[in-house]
Amino acid sequence: MPVYFIVQEKVLDEAMMEEYGKLAGPTLAGVNVKPLVVDNNVRSIEGEWHGSRVVVLEFDTEESFRGWYNSPGYQEAVKLRLAATDSRGILAQGVE
Repeated sequence: MPVYFIVQEKVLDEAMMEEYGKLAGPTLAGVNVKPLVVDNNVRSIEGEWHGSRVVVLEFDTEESFRGWYNSPGYQEAVKLRLAATDSRGILAQGVE
């Protein structure tokens, strides 16, 4: 069953986010992941929304997601993203 890693964030340091992208991108090589949404200018339709950036990544399984997220390479990169943003992240199950 697919899972979706959804990140909602307010970017506080653009330069650090660029560095994050340089480190994080290569960590996805060989991972069965499909970027579905990368939007730096979302518009709220209902209620208060946190920040202006949303990312949605589809992974084929939770194990695939956890293998990538917990990998040494991504753990090094995610430190930059968390320092550069006020971020919220969830993992949601897809439907079969």
